[in-house]
Amino acid sequence: MTADDSFGRLDDDDYPAYTMGRAAELLGTTQGFLRAIGEARLITPLRSEGGHRRYSRYQLRIAARARELVDQGTPIEAACRIVILEDQLEEAQRINAEYRRAAAAQKPTTAG
Repeated sequence: MTADDSFGRLDDDDYPAYTMGRAAELLGTTQGFLRAIGEARLITPLRSEGGHRRYSRYQLRIAARARELVDQGTPIEAACRIVILEDQLEEAQRINAEYRRAAAAQKPTTAG
């Protein structure tokens, strides 16, 4: 991989750029919290060649939302389920909007 290839990944939300320690630091949480949401299958970090967990920006946003719910008193398992459902709802709404746009584009216009 060249340096140019690496720089291109800086804008990739799915690129696993953050170590567990750095991810925990950015989120203001513990590594144990990240392990717990991994065990609850909210996020699945990729592994480096040495077996260390690596997190993407997208995963950090998901983890931050779970932390917000946990900080409000929601049990971690429930917080993970809520975040999963929120993510599924957002995706369904995005797909519905695409279908509506496609249907509107196919409607014949009436000439007056």
